[in-house]
Amino acid sequence: MTGLHGPAVRFHEYGDVSVLKVEDTEVRSPARGEVTVRVRAAGINPGEAAIRRGDLHHLWPARFPSGQGSDLAGEIVAVGADVEGMCIGDPVMGWTWERASHAAYVNVPTSQLITRPDALSWEVAGSLYVIACATHAAVTAIAPSAGDVVVVSAAAGGVGSLAVQYLRWLGVHTIGIASARNHPWLADHGVRPVSYGEGMADSIRTIAPSGVDAFIDLYGPEYVDLAIDLGVPADRIETIISFQRAAEVGALSVGSESSSSLAVLQEFTDLVSTGQLDIPIAERFPLTDVQSAFRHLEKRHTHGKIVLRP
Repeated sequence: MTGLHGPAVRFHEYGDVSVLKVEDTEVRSPARGEVTVRVRAAGINPGEAAIRRGDLHHLWPARFPSGQGSDLAGEIVAVGADVEGMCIGDPVMGWTWERASHAAYVNVPTSQLITRPDALSWEVAGSLYVIACATHAAVTAIAPSAGDVVVVSAAAGGVGSLAVQYLRWLGVHTIGIASARNHPWLADHGVRPVSYGEGMADSIRTIAPSGVDAFIDLYGPEYVDLAIDLGVPADRIETIISFQRAAEVGALSVGSESSSSLAVLQEFTDLVSTGQLDIPIAERFPLTDVQSAFRHLEKRHTHGKIVLRP
């Protein structure tokens, strides 16, 4: 054993945020090809809340007691056998498949880590992996060309705020659906904002009189229906959340796992660290206040990312 102990988020049954506990855990020694990372920041994501509630039990069942979290950034404190190119003290960022990053320490294969550049804060580095992969997968699925018109729902959320910027970086005319308080941020990033609610379709048609080429849904099935109403072909409607509705109408539901790679993480890390894209950090919570962090997330009105700081 490493002799390390530290707090980690655990839940022993499915339920609301009240089932989340912070428990002292012993950290095993890193296995061959792994390093132990002292976590400085870890993003939280809607998928983690869905797993904790049991909503995705049919796809990804939890084994209790379960940890949670995939995004992470921190410093290496121990190195396993056959590790090359990474040393104790190195700043790294990446992900774990073990539902384990919401903790003070986590063991991670070096094949899931890259070096954190000085230009990225711990918070940004620790919350980039999931939204980078989700953005890349969704945008690749709709295959936009420069000059296309693409609508994004939940455009100011964690994935949305990155997706709209990436589309603009690709030369796409982007329309973002978000609450009015987020319209200035969208406009500042070259995105035409539209308020959700009554009149959305008419507002979009006014902005895009020649039609919409593709649609990315990041919120719910009503936006798949909106895309159909706007005349978007089913094979250019992508959703990361409305799987049943997508299957019913023939829309796409390409998951982030299709883009889960060091190459994608490095691409987005380079874009963010050079100032071509930015990651808004909505809130920072100590690990011990994980319940409050998820209460805030599950209101579904967050602009950018919520981050835990162990």
